[in-house]
Amino acid sequence: MSSDFYAPFEGPEKLLELWFAPSARALNHQGLRTVDRKLWEEVLDIVKCKILSVIHGSDMDAYLLSESSLFISPHRLILKTCGTTLNLLGLPRILEIAATYANLPNVYRCFYSRKSFMFPERQCGPHRDWNQEVQFLDNLFDNGAAYTVGKVNGDHWLLYLMMSVDQSPDVSLEITPTPHQDNPDSDYTIEILMSDLSPTTRENFFFSEPDNTKSPADWAKAVSDDIGITNIFPPHLTNLDAYAFTPCGYSANALIKWDDCLDNTSLPHNTQERVEEGYYTIHVTPEAGWSYASFECNVPLPVKPPPDPDPDKKSSFVVDLETLVKRVVSIFRPARLTVTLFISRLDGDGTSETWEDASGLSAVEAAQRAFRSALTSKSAAAPLGGRTYRRTDKINYEFGGYDLAFASFELRS
Repeated sequence: MSSDFYAPFEGPEKLLELWFAPSARALNHQGLRTVDRKLWEEVLDIVKCKILSVIHGSDMDAYLLSESSLFISPHRLILKTCGTTLNLLGLPRILEIAATYANLPNVYRCFYSRKSFMFPERQCGPHRDWNQEVQFLDNLFDNGAAYTVGKVNGDHWLLYLMMSVDQSPDVSLEITPTPHQDNPDSDYTIEILMSDLSPTTRENFFFSEPDNTKSPADWAKAVSDDIGITNIFPPHLTNLDAYAFTPCGYSANALIKWDDCLDNTSLPHNTQERVEEGYYTIHVTPEAGWSYASFECNVPLPVKPPPDPDPDKKSSFVVDLETLVKRVVSIFRPARLTVTLFISRLDGDGTSETWEDASGLSAVEAAQRAFRSALTSKSAAAPLGGRTYRRTDKINYEFGGYDLAFASFELRS
């Protein structure tokens, strides 16, 4: 179907992440998961989106939205919205709900990030300009810091970061003092942000033909199976919730049981005591001229497969970072992409410590090598359909308690 019938749609999402405690273990209750769904719907009314479906996991609830996703854990909320949604305008109501209905009055960490917009002139409220977004957040939080990563006159990534001064909330009635309280959950998030998808890829995400026998979930499951989304992680470990939009577009949330299938000794030391459930989320805007797909995942992955995986676990081994990047990029085949890995480096005593792998590389430098190997090497061409990329930007960044690996790639001509 021709894209001439559609107004431009802003695929790149606004991503807000709030932590109200160091970990779910630090709470003596289920925190944000006890909040009634109607209250989250109030927030989404402000943001200008709605809930399509939800899956409830052991550690979090994953809401699929008309414009992207909402993840609720006992101690953490992640709101990711695309288009012209008013993501930040929902923040004051979120803070009010957390304090009033979940007994969580203090923000432990706040992150807000997004890729540079394709059509900034179409945005509303504070999202018209990065400086306005920063000012909005500064009016709510002390100790915030804003960053631009990448080429200002090209694809770049914007980040606002706020962490409480002592990196721990006040211990009050809602917090249970435990041996884990000073050892916060590690934080590991990879994003693959892809633009100018191949025409054959884009065709998969048009669902304009009427078929009363299939629901949006049925259409989405079929395309997930056909193009390999279902197999990004082992299907038996994945609870996938996907939706096909008419006439075009696709969104998916997945909850992943991963703990028993990772060789934790191959991971950064501070990811070896994680909850057993992670997530990934995918959102696709397939129209020519502004096609875009995003992939985000918080499952901490080894950079490469273990050299001699346990034969009993080999078939269920989750995935390594290099393979994950290849799998995702081979599905969407973009002309341009940005990859970010954002990983905490807080040691158990609250001090910052950068993990190094067996070869002495830091976590982010090892990740950069994995990105390059996955996308630019000759061996990458076959899994990428004969395509390879060249790296156009590489930046490693150290924040307070966090490391960032940022890299941009474009298709070789």
